[in-house]
Amino acid sequence: MKSLKSNLMILASVGLLFLGACSKGDQASDPNSNPTSPPVASQPASSAPNAAPGAADKTANPQASKGGQVVESGAYHLEFVAAKESTGTHLDFYLQKGDKREPVPNAKVTAQVQLPNGKQQTLALKYDADGKHYAVVFPGQEAGQYPVKVTADINGEKVNGRFTFNQ
Repeated sequence: MKSLKSNLMILASVGLLFLGACSKGDQASDPNSNPTSPPVASQPASSAPNAAPGAADKTANPQASKGGQVVESGAYHLEFVAAKESTGTHLDFYLQKGDKREPVPNAKVTAQVQLPNGKQQTLALKYDADGKHYAVVFPGQEAGQYPVKVTADINGEKVNGRFTFNQ
C-alpha cells in the first residue's frame, strides 16, 4: 500500500512538472503574452527613427510612416520624429485623425522635454501647412536621452503621447 501511494505521488509530481513545462513553453512562443515587453505603440515605426521627415510624406499613402515613434491615442495617430541639426534637434510631430489619418491643423501642441540633468523645458510647436505636421527646433546639445511628453489640445480635447530621443 505504501508503495502504491509513493508511486502515485511520483506520477502526480512528474505530471505537474510536465504540465508546467508545457505551459511555460507556450508563453515563451507567444510574443503577446510576455508582460515585460513594452507596448508596440511606443516603439519606433522603423529602424531609422531619425529619418528625414519629408521622405515618406510625399507619397500618396496617408498611412505611410514618417520613420518615427508612433502612439495610437483613441481616434488619433501620433508620430514623433527627431532629427539632429547643427543648431539642435528638429522635432516633428504628426497629428492625424481617423482611419484615413487626416492631418489635424488646428491644435495647440506643446512638447515637455526632460533634459538628461532632470530639468524640464516646454516648447510650443507650430503647424507647417506644407509638411502637414507640427515642428520646433530643440536647442539642447547635451548628450543623453531626452524623454518627451507631447500634448495636443484639439478644440478642448486633450491628446498625449510619450516619446524619447537621444543626443
